[in-house]
Amino acid sequence: MAAPMEQSLTASPLTPAQGTGPRRLRQLADLPGPRGWPVFGNSLQIKLARIHRDFERWSRQYGPLFRVRLGRSQVLAIADHELINAVLRERPETFSRNERLREVGKELGGRPGLFSAEGEAWRNQRRMVMASFAPGHIRAYFPSLLGVTLRLQQRWLRAAQAGTAIDLQVDLKRFTLDTIAGLAFGSEVNSLETDDDTIQRHLDTMLAGLFRRAMSPLPYWRVFKLPIDRRLEASNQAIGAMIDGFVARARERMLADPQLFEQPRNLLEAMLAASGKGDVGLSDADVAGNVSTMLFAGEDTTANTLSWLIYLLQRHPDALRRAQQEVRRLAPDPAAFTLEQMGALDYLEACASEAMRLKPVAPFLTLDTLQDTTVADIRVPKGTVIWNVLRGDSLDERHFASANAFEPERWLSDSPAVAAAGSHAKRVAMPFGSGPRMCPGRYLALLEIKLAMAMLLARFEIRSVETPDGGEAEEAMLFTMNPIGLRMRLAERS
Repeated sequence: MAAPMEQSLTASPLTPAQGTGPRRLRQLADLPGPRGWPVFGNSLQIKLARIHRDFERWSRQYGPLFRVRLGRSQVLAIADHELINAVLRERPETFSRNERLREVGKELGGRPGLFSAEGEAWRNQRRMVMASFAPGHIRAYFPSLLGVTLRLQQRWLRAAQAGTAIDLQVDLKRFTLDTIAGLAFGSEVNSLETDDDTIQRHLDTMLAGLFRRAMSPLPYWRVFKLPIDRRLEASNQAIGAMIDGFVARARERMLADPQLFEQPRNLLEAMLAASGKGDVGLSDADVAGNVSTMLFAGEDTTANTLSWLIYLLQRHPDALRRAQQEVRRLAPDPAAFTLEQMGALDYLEACASEAMRLKPVAPFLTLDTLQDTTVADIRVPKGTVIWNVLRGDSLDERHFASANAFEPERWLSDSPAVAAAGSHAKRVAMPFGSGPRMCPGRYLALLEIKLAMAMLLARFEIRSVETPDGGEAEEAMLFTMNPIGLRMRLAERS
């Protein structure tokens, strides 16, 4: 039986065995899994850029619960969506963000934000961030968001007229960076028109470096540094200085206009107002940490989702044609886009949901176990790493017919399959996570996706989306799941 203080993720973690009474809880060592090496465990069997696919392959080989050892870390891998949802509902009491990632961030002088905060600090910051991303605030920001979209349109119009290929991820990261800088920080970062990619390069270096260190079996950089480590630290200093600049300028605005302490216009002003009052326990470090969190999360994830969506639509002409027809009927003029028009684009939203099912930018999530617990019939000791294989069931025929096919219709409310399944599909595919720590920026992300896609489909014809080798787009984990080297060619719509 479980110890009195042990937590369980199921109402009855003990499974009866053919009427003979409760079955003994299994240990991690009882689970199947790949054989490892001394010291390194299974680390040498993994390629970092494909680590998500390695765990997905193991889940098909060993089942929905299996064990892995990464260096000194014992890992319980879960590829069952019901168990994953149960685990995510138990945050932040039973499970927390992976400690290794927090350690790497601290070594670089990182300041805690909502992404890495735990316990009461997380609750305080969560309320603040959720309020800042509420639909009402997004509605007030819509004119500025539309302005960024029209700047992207002009950039792509110049490329179409010149017949040049567009580096899809670079341009979309400019778009998302300009968006989040205005909404969250009240700062105009016009990277779409200035052609300055300095911030994007630093962010890419930071994300790739953090991911590489978090997954490394040995912290070699504490003994000696490679050139890639020196580039990481230089980018970290540059991003830190930029964030300090955002905070300093916001303080100047608020001191010049004290009314902003009562009616802040963006996330940063709201956090500074709260830290000044001291009513939610936000320190200057908390403020800077959340600026950093919003910058990293808002720039990379949405841009990659848009890249995958454009790639998939271009390879499925019938879906592309239907999305074009919907946009051109309901929202034909990007300069006159409204929130109501974006809300009416049901098929385009279904395309986005299907892209996030097939190509989630976060195909896995790692957590640490804060106390002894049980998952299904597995006894899980405190300190165990939980590796949630988020895409496993999304590509399983038991949950989605033709699971590997791009079929946006499966997400439409008038689809018989969806009507019969209820919310099952949304429980299986979790692009924004699940439970108390679900992504607070999901409403903004979906609106950004709709605006950029509606502008593209209303104003242009997609001639091609090319990969470096002419084959399928390669998935590469660089903190999030990136498509590598996509280049798009457009023609102006007459």
